[in-house]
Amino acid sequence: MAYRSDEVKKGVVRAPHRSLLKATGLTDEEIRRPLIGIANSANDIIPGHIHLDKIAEAVKAGIRMAGGTPFEFSTIGVCDGIAMNHAGMKYSLPSREIIADSVELTVEAHRFDALVLIPSCDKVTPGMLMAAARINIPTVVIGGGPMLAGRYRGQEIDLISVFEAVGAVGAGKMTKEELNEFESCACPTCGSCAGMFTANTMNCLTEALGVGLPGNGTVPAPFSERIRLAKQAGMAVMNLLEKNITPDKILTEKAFENALAVDMSLGGSTNTVLHLAAIANEAGVKFDLNSVDRISLKTPNLCKISPAGHHHIEDLYEAGGIMAVMAELNKGKHLNTNVMTVTGKTLAQNLKGVKALNNDVIRPLTKPYSKTGGLAILFGNLAPDGAVVKQSAVKEGMLKHSGPARVFNSEDAATRAILGGKIKPGDVVVIRYEGPKGGPGMREMLTPTSALAGMGLDDKVALITDGRFSGGTRGAAIGHVSPEAQERGPIAALKEGDTIEIDIPGRKLNVKLSDYEIEDRLRNWHAPELKVKKGYLALYARMVSSAAKGAVIE
Repeated sequence: MAYRSDEVKKGVVRAPHRSLLKATGLTDEEIRRPLIGIANSANDIIPGHIHLDKIAEAVKAGIRMAGGTPFEFSTIGVCDGIAMNHAGMKYSLPSREIIADSVELTVEAHRFDALVLIPSCDKVTPGMLMAAARINIPTVVIGGGPMLAGRYRGQEIDLISVFEAVGAVGAGKMTKEELNEFESCACPTCGSCAGMFTANTMNCLTEALGVGLPGNGTVPAPFSERIRLAKQAGMAVMNLLEKNITPDKILTEKAFENALAVDMSLGGSTNTVLHLAAIANEAGVKFDLNSVDRISLKTPNLCKISPAGHHHIEDLYEAGGIMAVMAELNKGKHLNTNVMTVTGKTLAQNLKGVKALNNDVIRPLTKPYSKTGGLAILFGNLAPDGAVVKQSAVKEGMLKHSGPARVFNSEDAATRAILGGKIKPGDVVVIRYEGPKGGPGMREMLTPTSALAGMGLDDKVALITDGRFSGGTRGAAIGHVSPEAQERGPIAALKEGDTIEIDIPGRKLNVKLSDYEIEDRLRNWHAPELKVKKGYLALYARMVSSAAKGAVIE
């Protein structure tokens, strides 16, 4: 069998190349075997990544057992929690493109025959998947797994609980001493933060897309089962190589429809819309906001994992995991089960005999939380190209809301107003110039939304932005408003006190102004100078697309 790696190791003219491979300690036998790349985002600062060296060692063992020679290489990662609410968050979304590019560069330069991806947190998983679609060699994803939930005085908590506790301190509901105890309990293990936030949503969707082995999304990070799964991933990639099963045979339009259906049933992060669009773009698969909403309208919401409910990823794991969710969805024919997966089998074969083990965590189709999915796409004169909301985390009284706009040109200004008690029940907080170009980098707005929740205002105040929200956000938080303010979107025309009308069931987001009034205001509008003048963010701001297109580099 001919391999890609023959280009760096076979024949007389490759003697210099072989000498370099031997310098790493390889034997002739190891060089003759298929060369398998392992992209690892391990580092010392992200809780979801600190243990990935152990995952990589297990993957290498699996590859060697199946007859391959593994080569581990690194890529970057950003912890969204640590980067939150300061200039560092501008770098989070742009890191996705660097991750994709770095994996592509390393794999293509060294002509690896196949690839194992070891991501964990928010931008790393989609960045690596973008690279996999681009490179198109046999690939398996094995993440680091979710963190276990913390416990505070008998109550299960997680990272988002701490952000909301900050609001509770501001409202006088918690002391600073209690906060110190609280923060020390919230994140007790390695792994991606314990709720259905962006990192865990994306890792769960690797199973739905067919690029991750069953269990990849939910087996907890500290469990030995995660190590065994990593060994199986190493063996699985060798099977894919033998059968020539490449990402283009897995990342099909039907696979993306499956991912959206699972996302809707889970009530996943709004960020998945950005990331699935970006991955689909690399895979050459059509993907738009209308298709997202089409699937949302026909897919029931079966799970309420934190922040939408009190369950955590470990509860979903014990209930049977993502495969159990998919088995339940399949009862209603919500999935395409003839698609190929990295097991080397179809989804239908993978689901044989699988069932939900806890109907409180994974509700049956006959008793969903709602008949429509966890995410909704809104359109209107305020968002002609669309906006996204996690409707499963919105309290019923806020699904329809009308109120005065409280307009801020940055997240920082809005946060000061919220914590300063200047936002009142009924208000609609507007945060603009935080989009892909205007931010730049489309910062997540976890601090203001958590502050509202901690102050008991999440069922009384809405928030809309051309930026985005953490997967941990709950409440009437509407993001990705497109076009963004920096691109002359209607959100740039808003003034303090304008009436904003939100109708999530009706999929509408409007300001009570005529088209003429909006255009008249924009006639005298001039784009502000880009906030960053040098470095990668300046380049990113000049080249990034709209959030409606996945905020990809064009």
